Amino acid sequence: MTTGDIARTRGGDDTAHFRLTVVDQALRLFAEKGYEATTVDEIAEAAGISRRTFFRQFRSKEDVIFADHESQLAQAEEFLAASREDPWEAVCSAVVQVFERFTQWREIAARRYQVVRRVPALREREIVTVFRYERLFTDYLRERLPDVPDLARVQFTAAVTATHNYLLRRMVRGESDAGAADLRMELAAIPRGAGRPASADELVVAVFPRDVAPKQIADLLVRKLGNL
Repeated sequence: MTTGDIARTRGGDDTAHFRLTVVDQALRLFAEKGYEATTVDEIAEAAGISRRTFFRQFRSKEDVIFADHESQLAQAEEFLAASREDPWEAVCSAVVQVFERFTQWREIAARRYQVVRRVPALREREIVTVFRYERLFTDYLRERLPDVPDLARVQFTAAVTATHNYLLRRMVRGESDAGAADLRMELAAIPRGAGRPASADELVVAVFPRDVAPKQIADLLVRKLGNL
């Protein structure tokens, strides 16, 4: 029985583990050969699956790189839906859980960082992914705290996400050994519910890597704001 067969016959955790195995092999090849030079057939062979099984799980090479984010977003959404915590604290707890899972997959996170920073198209996809986390958390706060000014909600989720990403990037670059406790401490310092009422127009806060070109940021914002 192949890895793909195992994934199809078992439940959610095994499927997630299978997908992470493919992600790990793909990132290893991207790091060794380059993203453009690596083929889907090479990824499938390295992971011990067929090309057909690969496309059952992933739409493209790009999807492989960010596959664990799909799982992370789904788990965060499920956690928030079931949480009975104070909504501000629930968002922080969800963010800490995301961070803890990334620390468990530290090598995968580090490899992805190295690959993504070399490929502009992948950096753009990463920016969109960060925005999806912010949107998930903001929508949750809008539902649970309808009387809070929208600016306060947006400011909070932007700060929470940026804090997580800052500590995660330092970790994958080998600059810090910060763990979940450090993240909790930093998140606790972010104001809850402060801010003036938002204007009639919705405010969007976006966080971009420092090395993204200004034109790329502008083009991306123009395209993505149309979907709000």
